Amino acid sequence: MAGAGLTILTAASGTHVLSVWLFLRLMGLIYLTAFLSLALQIKGLIGSGGILPATEFITRRKRFGMGSFHRDPTIFWLNSSDSLLVATSWIGVALSVLLLIGFAPLPVLILLWALYLSLFTVGRIFLGYQWDVLLLETGFLAIFLAPLELSPHFPPRMGSSPIILWLLWWLLFRLMFSSGMVKLNSGDRVWRKLTALCVHYETQPLPTPMAWHAHQLPVRFHQFCTAVMFAIELGAPFLIIGPQWARNLAAALFIFLMILIELTGNYAFFNLLAVALSVLLLDDKTLAHIFRWFSIEATRPVVIPCPAFMNSIAVLVTVVILGLSVLPAVRLFQTQVSWPRWLESFFEYFEPFRLVNSYGLFSVMTVERPEIIVEGSDDANSWHAYEFKWKPGDVKRLPRFVAPHQPRLDWQMWFAALGYYHNHPWVRSFLIRLLEGSPQVLSLLKTNPFPNKPPRYVRCVLYDFRFTNRKECRETKAYWKAECRGVYCPILEL
Repeated sequence: MAGAGLTILTAASGTHVLSVWLFLRLMGLIYLTAFLSLALQIKGLIGSGGILPATEFITRRKRFGMGSFHRDPTIFWLNSSDSLLVATSWIGVALSVLLLIGFAPLPVLILLWALYLSLFTVGRIFLGYQWDVLLLETGFLAIFLAPLELSPHFPPRMGSSPIILWLLWWLLFRLMFSSGMVKLNSGDRVWRKLTALCVHYETQPLPTPMAWHAHQLPVRFHQFCTAVMFAIELGAPFLIIGPQWARNLAAALFIFLMILIELTGNYAFFNLLAVALSVLLLDDKTLAHIFRWFSIEATRPVVIPCPAFMNSIAVLVTVVILGLSVLPAVRLFQTQVSWPRWLESFFEYFEPFRLVNSYGLFSVMTVERPEIIVEGSDDANSWHAYEFKWKPGDVKRLPRFVAPHQPRLDWQMWFAALGYYHNHPWVRSFLIRLLEGSPQVLSLLKTNPFPNKPPRYVRCVLYDFRFTNRKECRETKAYWKAECRGVYCPILEL
């Protein structure tokens, strides 16, 4: 970044003031989508009338005394009412807009991280996704990258700590490299034979319209794409430690991969987060050229260097982050290590704050798509299905784009279908809410076949879903074909 004295941005090979500016705006956009998505569904998920009420969770944790506050850091220890849950989400939305425009980024980022950690803690399984912990980890480091200013400026005029920049590069390295390594370490044959994409598009949680078309492509093409993915995930991360042209190439490859994933799968704000981290690899000279394509003048004579005390704080943050990085690195390479007691205590102390995490989606590829259909009845003979907003149900409904919004109930139904009913106790809570006619839970669904009064019985039936091919689609007008497997859970009544 900047050393002693002033840095000339117009000769900005090696400086990253513009990339930090763009990264923080992207973080504002990511936080905005995350909080807004939660605001629209939080009462149905963890409200008092929701599937897993936060009030019940906090009440149970309070039995262990105030020591539990450290294990479950959240502002909802003070009050876990529905109004505070909703207010927290909307406050997060407002703060995200401030970050997006560049107003007081440092205090705003602190508040955003604390609020999201609070929601993450009480959200439990509904906020237990890799992009949630990735947002917490990235958001924490972004605090120390933010310039010490109140009003927005462009072109930016204050530098950031190069130490924190390197930590964010380290996070990007771990994210991408781990994503490739977990697939190889799993021993999954479809990954090793490069045939995983032959089934991935139809078996992933929420496909997009492009996923149906991608599924129709020949096997050789799927194998080629899988090989390219491995090359990017396992090879491109090492470009980060190379010269600037290598980092530019790594950023281009990562962004290219994220765009392809975004086109074929709905993974909330995960892809946007990876793009934001990749932007940090681009130096000011590269970004200045890109900005000029959009007729944006991105040069400024001088840049104020990062204050010395911020670099001192960055050193302390580095010690913590690199120390915590040891654990996921050891797990990644499946090594058995006996940790000293003091080091175990170190890991345990920081674990609730999710400062460093393990990453890697689809380490074992799902080769089938079991789908749960929820049905209700008044007489246990005639059954009517509840239609979800986004997950497959109606075989004639084409998959749709929904990211960066994440319908978290729809996602959890995908995970539940991969296991057994008794291993997912939240499913029973969900069905009980349907029997009670909870308006908060029903708002998470597309249709309610019992608008006048709740059904007397509910059940879940398991189907095997597959994409149709082009010929089948032309003949039946259906994008899915479904075959009944049997009952997923027994009939329930209040």
